[in-house]
Amino acid sequence: MVGEESPLRVLMIVTSMQRGGMETFTMNVYRAMDRTKVQFDFLLHRDFKGDYDDEIERMGGRLYRIRRQNPLDPRYWHALDSFFAEHHYDVVHAQLDCLSAEPLAVAERHGAVVRVAHSHNSDQDKDLKYPIKMLCKPFIARYATHLFACGERAGSWMFGHNDFTVIKNCIDVGSYAFDADVREAARGMLGIGRETLVVGHVGRFNEVKNHAFILEVFAALLSGRPGSRLLLVGDGPLREEIECRASALGIRRSVDFLGVRPDIPSLMQAMDCFLMPSLYEGLPMVLVEAQASGLPCLISDAIPEDCDIAPNLVERVALSESPESWSSRIERLAAEPNDRAAGARDVAEAGFDAKGVAAQLQDFYLSAKAGASDE
Repeated sequence: MVGEESPLRVLMIVTSMQRGGMETFTMNVYRAMDRTKVQFDFLLHRDFKGDYDDEIERMGGRLYRIRRQNPLDPRYWHALDSFFAEHHYDVVHAQLDCLSAEPLAVAERHGAVVRVAHSHNSDQDKDLKYPIKMLCKPFIARYATHLFACGERAGSWMFGHNDFTVIKNCIDVGSYAFDADVREAARGMLGIGRETLVVGHVGRFNEVKNHAFILEVFAALLSGRPGSRLLLVGDGPLREEIECRASALGIRRSVDFLGVRPDIPSLMQAMDCFLMPSLYEGLPMVLVEAQASGLPCLISDAIPEDCDIAPNLVERVALSESPESWSSRIERLAAEPNDRAAGARDVAEAGFDAKGVAAQLQDFYLSAKAGASDE
C-alpha cells in the first residue's frame, strides 16, 4: 500500500541455522515477532543448508552466506567488508559468542548504528580455537553498542565488568505444556510401555554435554531398574563414539539414539526425568523446555542457578559424585508426586514465553535505531 512503512530489517550474524540452542531461541523470537515492524535477515558462516533455512525464507527473511570465520585470515575480513559494502544494515545482532567483535567492527565501519553482541555460554571448549577466542573476546565491548546475555554467568564471563542486559532464553511455552494423550502417543511411537522409567537428554554430541557420563549413570540405573530406557536426542561429532561406548557398557539395546528431531515437545512428554550433567552452560534452552513440560531435571552443579524456573523441578549434583549416586537420585525424583501440568504455567509466569521476549526485543530494535538516528 502507498505510504505503508517497510519493516526494520535486523541482520542476525550466526554460524548456521541448525537445530541448536541459540538457533532455536532466535527462531522462537522470530516466529513471535510482528514482522510488519521488524524482519530478520541472516548472515551465515556455513555453506550447507540449515534446518531452519526454509522456514526463515517463508517468513520473509533473507539468507546470506560468507566464508568460515577465521579472524586471523585476511580473506575473512575482506569478505566481511565486501558484504557490508553491498548490504547496509542499521541494526546488527551478532550471536557468535567470543568471535562477535570481528563482524561488529566491520559493520560499524559501514554505518551500522546499533550493534548487539549476545552471549549464550559461560565458557568455551578448550580446543584448538580456544586461544583465538580468548584473544578476540576482550574486543567485543569495544565494537558493540549493546551487550546481551542469556543469564548472569554468561554475561559476566563474556563481557567482564561491562554492563549487559539479560534476555531470557524463551520458548513457545504452550507447545511444551503437559498432555497425557501426547505422552501416551509418544511412548507408543517409541515402543515404550506405560510403567517404563524413561530418562532423557537433548543436546549436541560434544564434550561439554558429557554424554559418556550420562551412559555411566544410566548403566547404574539399569542395574536396579532393568527395563528402563534412555532417550538421547541430537547429533554431533561424538555420536559414533558414544554409541560404541553404550555397546561396550552392554546397555545399547536400552538406549535410543534419536538424532535431530522436530518433535522435541512430544519426546519430552514421554520422559520421566531429564538428565543434564554438562561441564558448563549459559542458560540452556532445553532446561527451560523440560521444566515447561513438567519434567524433574537432574543437572550438574556447573549449570547456573538462574536455570531454576519451576519450583522443585531442578536438582543439582556435583560432577564429582558417582554414577550410582546420580542414578539413585533419578529413581527418587521419578517417584515423587509431580503435577506436570504446572510446569508450563510456572515457566510462562517467570517470563520465558516467546511472545513477551519477542515484544521486548522488537521494542529494543525500534527504539535503539530511533535513538541512534537522533544523535
